[in-house]
Amino acid sequence: MSDRSPMSVLLPTTRWTDACGELAAQLGDSDELLVIHDSGDDPVTGQENHYEGVQLVAAGEPEGCSGKANAIVTGMEAARHDRLVWTDDDFHHPPDWLATLSADYEQRGPVSEVPYFVGQDPLSVLLEPLYASAGSLGLYLGNQIWGGAVMFDRGDIDETAFLDELRRTVSDDGLLMEYLEVTTVGRTHIVPIGGTIHEAIERPVRWTKILRWHFPGTVTGICLVLVLALVAAILAPLPMVVALTMLHFAVNEVLGVRRWTAALAYPALFAFVPLVPYALVRRTFVWGGRRYRWRGKFDVSVVK
Repeated sequence: MSDRSPMSVLLPTTRWTDACGELAAQLGDSDELLVIHDSGDDPVTGQENHYEGVQLVAAGEPEGCSGKANAIVTGMEAARHDRLVWTDDDFHHPPDWLATLSADYEQRGPVSEVPYFVGQDPLSVLLEPLYASAGSLGLYLGNQIWGGAVMFDRGDIDETAFLDELRRTVSDDGLLMEYLEVTTVGRTHIVPIGGTIHEAIERPVRWTKILRWHFPGTVTGICLVLVLALVAAILAPLPMVVALTMLHFAVNEVLGVRRWTAALAYPALFAFVPLVPYALVRRTFVWGGRRYRWRGKFDVSVVK
C-alpha cells in the first residue's frame, strides 16, 4: 500500500463494531482511521488504544443538523489527508476493501459502492424488494453516492461551501451528490436495517424527505409510478405477481445478491404505498436515536 496516496477514513459510530477492527487492520503506515463519536461517555471510548493509526474524535451534540452530518463535518476538519473515505459501521469490510477502493479511485476518480438493505424485522423484510429496486439499483445504474462507501479527494469538491451547508442539513450523501460526481462500482454490501416495526416505519420518512429536499422533481414521479403499479396490482393480480417477482429477482441478479425476499415484491407494494403519503405529511422522524424536524433543505432542528 506504500505507493498510493495516504488516506483518512471517516467512520461515525458510538460503538466499537467489527467494522472498526476490519478497517484498522487495513491501514497503511500513513493512513488514519477517525472514529467519530458523540462524547466521552460513548462505549467506543478507549478501544482505539489497541490499534495503530486509529484516533477517536468527539463531535459533540448536533445543532441545526443531523448527528451524521455533524460527525462528517467534524471528521473532515480533523482529517490530516486530502484523500478521504466515508464509511459506516454496519457492514462487513473485506480485508482488501481500502486497497481496492483506492485502486478504483486511481483509475476512475471518485468512486462509491452499493448497499443492499436486509431487514431485521417483519416489515423491513417485507420491504426489501422495493428497497433493492427503488434504492440500490438506482444508486448503481445512476452513479449515485452511498455515504457508507465513498472515496474522493478534497480537491474534487468545493469543500468550504460543502461543509457550510452540511452543518445545516440532514443527509450527508444527499448533499454530497450535489457537489461530487462518482462512478459507482459493481460491489454490493449487505447492510442490516430495522429491528423493530417503529424503525421500519421511520426509515421511509427520512428517505422520502431526502428526496423532497435534494431531488424534488423525483418525488412526484415516484408517487405516480407507485400508484399506477398498485392499481395494476389490484386489477390484474396474477400477471402482476409474476411480473413483479421476476423483475425483482432480476434486480437481485444485477446487484449480485441472492435473496428469497424478491418473492415478496407483490405484497411489498401494498405495504409501501401507504407509507409514502405518511412520510410526506410526517413532521418529525427518528434517526440514530435522535428525533429531527426537517422543515427545509437547510432548516433542521433536533427535537429534545
